[in-house]
Amino acid sequence: MRILLVEDERRLSEALAQLLRAQHHQVTAVPDGEAGCEKAMDGVFDVIILDIMLPKMDGLTVLARVRQAGIATPVLLLTAKDEVADKVKGLDAGADDYLTKPFSTEELLARLRALARRPGEVISDDILRFGDLALHLSSYVLSCGAAQVSLGHKEFEIARILLAHGRAVTPKEELIVKVWGYDADVGYNNVEVYLTFLRKKLAYLRSTVQIRPVRGVGYVLEDAA
Repeated sequence: MRILLVEDERRLSEALAQLLRAQHHQVTAVPDGEAGCEKAMDGVFDVIILDIMLPKMDGLTVLARVRQAGIATPVLLLTAKDEVADKVKGLDAGADDYLTKPFSTEELLARLRALARRPGEVISDDILRFGDLALHLSSYVLSCGAAQVSLGHKEFEIARILLAHGRAVTPKEELIVKVWGYDADVGYNNVEVYLTFLRKKLAYLRSTVQIRPVRGVGYVLEDAA
């Protein structure tokens, strides 16, 4: 996942970023609300972790502006406040979940997995499915029935995004931004190379799922079963 972390406590931010990167997530960390709001407006993140008490702009204001701009990225609020009224205020402002400090890393990771789910996905704690395919999120293994194959990091990220979109078209630009990064000097040819790798692995697995190009737009998954 591509995660935006907006947290002003330096030690906590560094610890969370290290934890998330160890789980193979891409993390962009910023220390204040203004920077967080600016980054969130890019709309390229899968999840936003947002502290409420922030310098320059508080988390609830950031959240309100992001939602007013039509950005639907799932938001997990972090705060030391544990009053019911504070939780309700955050959820009413457009947050998708709420985690009170201190929290366990296991709970944080579980909540992030839940927030990353999109409509139409079928997910267990560790598996994303489409057609006869199962993508194992913690092991980078793609399986079809009893057959399985390991994916490289970029192959995995592309597969995860495509499976998350399901039968909806995935724009080429989204793949580039989420897999290589917003400022990466990467062209469509790079995407095509990794899609070729994935198609070969789908053939090896004898999957009925195909990656079909949508001319001038992107790619979509089709189940030929």
